[in-house]
Amino acid sequence: MASRAVAIVGAALSECGRVPDMTARGLAAQAARRALADSGLDKDDIDGFGAHGALLSPVDAAEHLGLRPSWVDSTDVGGSSWVAMAQHAAAAIAVGEVDVVLLTYGSTARSDVKRKVRGSAAAMPTGGPMQFETQYGATLIAKYAMAARRHMIEFGTTCEQLAEIAVAAHEWGAMNPDAFESFSITADDVAAAPMLADPFTAKHVCLRTDGGGAVVLAAEERVGDCAAAPVWIRGSAQAASHVSMSAWGDFTRSPAADSGPAAFARAGVSPDDIDVCQLYDSFTHTVLTTVEDLGFCEKGEGGPFIAEGRLRPGGSLPTNTDGGGLASCHPGMRGMFLMVEAVRQLRGVCGDRQVPDAALACVNAMGGFMSHSATMILGTSR
Repeated sequence: MASRAVAIVGAALSECGRVPDMTARGLAAQAARRALADSGLDKDDIDGFGAHGALLSPVDAAEHLGLRPSWVDSTDVGGSSWVAMAQHAAAAIAVGEVDVVLLTYGSTARSDVKRKVRGSAAAMPTGGPMQFETQYGATLIAKYAMAARRHMIEFGTTCEQLAEIAVAAHEWGAMNPDAFESFSITADDVAAAPMLADPFTAKHVCLRTDGGGAVVLAAEERVGDCAAAPVWIRGSAQAASHVSMSAWGDFTRSPAADSGPAAFARAGVSPDDIDVCQLYDSFTHTVLTTVEDLGFCEKGEGGPFIAEGRLRPGGSLPTNTDGGGLASCHPGMRGMFLMVEAVRQLRGVCGDRQVPDAALACVNAMGGFMSHSATMILGTSR
């Protein structure tokens, strides 16, 4: 069967930040309605649907939205789930299984903590191989902190170099009126923040917010029916690495080292061709490792590479242009928000934070503690 080109034709966010008067279901529905309106399509055009969450299985959420899809997905690989799900949707569209797919997500991660909702705090699995680590207090942040420390020992990476990632994110966030922290910070501010897990202070760690997002994907034949400029999916790939720390062969290497080159090859482009990046920033170190593993610099050179201000506005590798999870929003599975911001940049609608002449974007989401990576290359042309 011939393969069809696929584009993202709708992208939107729900209300984000502090949204105590809405549920996760409501935020997902709000984002879905906004993305559909952005696309110019009608809900009757949707024949594929993806959702995820405790009360948002695709069947449950589809009923809530009045949809009757013939294709559904609820992939859960952590924060990279939405980019992975978009790859699945694009593959289904490419072979003609469906024509239009809506993916939507909502989370009240911040409000749940404030309301002390049971199960709202991030929990590590305790069964299987994790039983040998959980009893020693190996929390998610501790695992990332160990990886960051290993990178420092191996390559001489410094806290100041990692702090530059948070400073750059806040410079972008200061240009985004919808960012949760829409103000600039300095490296001294990062260093002076409360220590959470050495070497991470609070400013090395992503926010916890409410929010939702949605994207609409469509086959090339449907693009002419849409209201917004299409953003084409040029190539995508996934890779899995580990769950237990004892199975992680190299703490300085993430699965982006596998998903990245595969996605670039499928897109027919290289890292040098990329105009803007949206990279998962659960921690500053996540960005540093991802930049290396995607091939924007050599392994071990991420610290000096980033210290030159390359990720900032006006830099050679503008990254996380909405402020990222460090400054804008992080309701949980942030991969969705990476895609929405990439689409907006490629459409040229980002106002003060717009990257001039952006035509190719690299999106990379990470799940777990660098356990799974999903990479997607998006472009203004097919």
